[in-house]
Amino acid sequence: MLLDVKNLNNFYTESPLGRFTKKRLQDSVKKLWGSSLGGQIAGYGFSPPILSLFRNPSQQILCLMPGQQGVISWPSKEKNCSVLAEETSWPIATGSIDRLVVLHGLETSEKLKDLFQEIWRVLAPSGKVIFVVPNRRGWWARSEATPFGQGRPYSVRQLKNQLKLNRFKIEQYLTALYAPPFENLYLLRITKFLENLGDRFYPRFGGGVILLEASKQIYALNLPPLGLAVSGPLNVLEELSDPKPASKTYF
Repeated sequence: MLLDVKNLNNFYTESPLGRFTKKRLQDSVKKLWGSSLGGQIAGYGFSPPILSLFRNPSQQILCLMPGQQGVISWPSKEKNCSVLAEETSWPIATGSIDRLVVLHGLETSEKLKDLFQEIWRVLAPSGKVIFVVPNRRGWWARSEATPFGQGRPYSVRQLKNQLKLNRFKIEQYLTALYAPPFENLYLLRITKFLENLGDRFYPRFGGGVILLEASKQIYALNLPPLGLAVSGPLNVLEELSDPKPASKTYF
């Protein structure tokens, strides 16, 4: 499955597996943020499956969709909140986003460092972001039956290292989607049982996707001092410490 906006929308709205995935992602985000947020909320990639969790008449939501993916109107029967955006140049004021969700935006990025810089720019000083990416260890990164089988999967360590290098502070993370990505509706009933087991015994391992919360690192890190040692004293002024009379000069 290519990460085309129509394919993504069809997966989450029409397939039983996609609707199950949407519910699991929303449940996981609730654990990190709850279901009621204030301030400016935004999403990048294909974020409606998660952003729909926060929709209410008073909530400001902006849904950014990258040009290589395409854009659709969202929500479908209400005032449109989605906009087509350049991957590394968003039509958003610096420091104006309080909460950001990145779903299907990181693993297919062709300019990852620039994308991180843009995310850092738009976040408010106290803003937080949730990155949702395929787990390299999970079943879902190996299956083309879902969008998580496309692009670059990550391990938790790899994702943390990327974020630290790009001025983000790691807050917390969890995994979700423990059952294999079966299409059959009957098997989906079994997956609910497997998901409950995963939530109870493997909340930080083994899931098909990683959900990692990070914040904007504003201040420089306090690094340990360099361990440089001088092997011996400097002798630049050695002669001044033990002066000698000048030698006589005869003409």
